[in-house]
Amino acid sequence: MKKVKLFITAILLVQTAAVTAQVDLQNTGILFVTGSSDIVYVNGGLTNTSTAALTNNGSFYVRNNLSNAQVSMAIGTGTLYLTGSVAQSVGGTQPFRTFNLNTNNGSGITLNANLSVSGAHTFVNGIIASSVTPNYLVYEAGSSHSGSADNRHVSGWVKKHGNTNFTFPVGNGTYLRNAALSNLSALSEFNCKYLAPTPNPTNVAAPILLVDNNEYWDIPRISGGTAQVTLNWDNSKVSFPPFVLAEIRVVSYTAGLWTTRGGSATGNIATTGSLTSAITNDFGFLTFGSTDWFVPVKFLGFTAQRRNNYSQLDWSTTKEFNADRFDVERSDDGLNFRKIGVTTANNSAGVNAYQYNDHLPLNGTAWYRIKSIDKNGQQSYSIIALVTDRVARDAGLYVVNNPVRRSIFVSATGNYIGTYEYSIVNAAGQLMQKGSMQANGGISTIQLTATVAPGVYILDLKNSTHRLTERIVVQ
Repeated sequence: MKKVKLFITAILLVQTAAVTAQVDLQNTGILFVTGSSDIVYVNGGLTNTSTAALTNNGSFYVRNNLSNAQVSMAIGTGTLYLTGSVAQSVGGTQPFRTFNLNTNNGSGITLNANLSVSGAHTFVNGIIASSVTPNYLVYEAGSSHSGSADNRHVSGWVKKHGNTNFTFPVGNGTYLRNAALSNLSALSEFNCKYLAPTPNPTNVAAPILLVDNNEYWDIPRISGGTAQVTLNWDNSKVSFPPFVLAEIRVVSYTAGLWTTRGGSATGNIATTGSLTSAITNDFGFLTFGSTDWFVPVKFLGFTAQRRNNYSQLDWSTTKEFNADRFDVERSDDGLNFRKIGVTTANNSAGVNAYQYNDHLPLNGTAWYRIKSIDKNGQQSYSIIALVTDRVARDAGLYVVNNPVRRSIFVSATGNYIGTYEYSIVNAAGQLMQKGSMQANGGISTIQLTATVAPGVYILDLKNSTHRLTERIVVQ
């Protein structure tokens, strides 16, 4: 024991004499840090060889790489501090075991071997990344962690032993995206890694209709029983689909299909929320699913106005949770629409206002509509609005409102005053309504009967000297 104490003292003396120098320590024998007040400070790397016997009951600081080849390393009761100012790694042929762990390295720590914690892990700063092998940050039964955040979490694999509730401090190196297990039925071993994007999001099993394609968690069960899984969303970090809150479910990828694992969500779709599954025996790939379709973009209004030589289109929306763009569509016959422009969506839940100017030539009347397209391809349409060329209107006989609802308003002035016969036929050429209209100057009305359902029709209005044939849209 005396030799050990002298050995530790020698290390401390080296550090005192050369504070700024990097001094690596290789332990080939017995290194026993006795009490909770004892401190070992290695201003470099630590290599613990296969012949070593390291036990830490105090505070052990390592500022560079850590390597272990000692089999069945003693856990001790102390704390390992990884506090480098340059990137550190944990390697070797055997897991490095510690009771408590404190990680404080803004340059990051890479796990090329398992690092095992049996007590409390405190995240202070920096990302812990696991290698592809994979290697794990292991939390033994009864262990815990605190302090995880966007700038301090595990970007890679975490392993948990035991049967107590546990939150995996995982993320993508930029954002913390943790997942949790609760109500474990037995002593268990689970792994967890956060990943993106979601594989095969369209492969769903009823009643699931949609799956979040932006993120998922891989939580394989190595051993144990059932548990509940809690996932969370945060729109400020990762875009979350505009699901209906009451229809969100935890889903697992089972036999090639995303399958419901139940649950009830709380929170706000536009901001943050969480979802806990029912007790399940199925793990692996897990994410969010929905038993209903998206809430579509809501159009608040759409108008079209004819300016001097162009048509001005204005529309407003709300609930743009997953919107991608708006296609501006035009028709010259009220039936066949074509895309004439594209406007990028603001993708904001508040009120959004847009404007588009159509400079294409206009001969008579043009119909317009806006098609909203979400990021997943879902579509919805605005109402139809129209503009009429002033030159055509100056002719003295024209339809004022188109699309129409239950009445057609016709303007007839000057030489166009008189009695007209009219007919309304559908796209198949069937006569749906006919009658006469008296034009006395100003606006005359044709009241539609119940036989004229919403759709596209041809209005033919004529007398002995004048005739108007126009395609109308009934809404």
